[in-house]
Amino acid sequence: MTWIVAVVLVVTAGGLGLLAWRRLRLLRAGGVHVALRGRKDDSGRGWQLGVGRYRGDEFVWYRVLSVRSGPDKVIRRDGLEIDARREPTGPETYSMPLGSMVISCHGPDGTVEIAMGVDAMTGFLSWLESSPPGSAIPWAS
Repeated sequence: MTWIVAVVLVVTAGGLGLLAWRRLRLLRAGGVHVALRGRKDDSGRGWQLGVGRYRGDEFVWYRVLSVRSGPDKVIRRDGLEIDARREPTGPETYSMPLGSMVISCHGPDGTVEIAMGVDAMTGFLSWLESSPPGSAIPWAS
């Protein structure tokens, strides 16, 4: 009976170790802490923590507690526009990176809310505004 408990503990520790290794690998490859929400909810629910990276004309987002090898969400720069920028409300502050700002965006893939620190937000807005020549520059500030 005790060996079953030991096996369960080893498997759980191994799984947690793999998730931590994945997160560190993404952050070291140029990732930033990002919380994402696919639909608006006035109660402050629905936020998921993750790591975001820039990949050419795409901002790819990996959920922290996901075992997928690929990104959980891909946000394309083409046609992405910012609707609003705000500070998080009281209940939201617990589910996003420290000192975050929230932007609401819409594009061809739908609406998404993104929360990230001020420095990461500056980088995101710069990436969004630096679209290739000939494309429309969305409102970003």
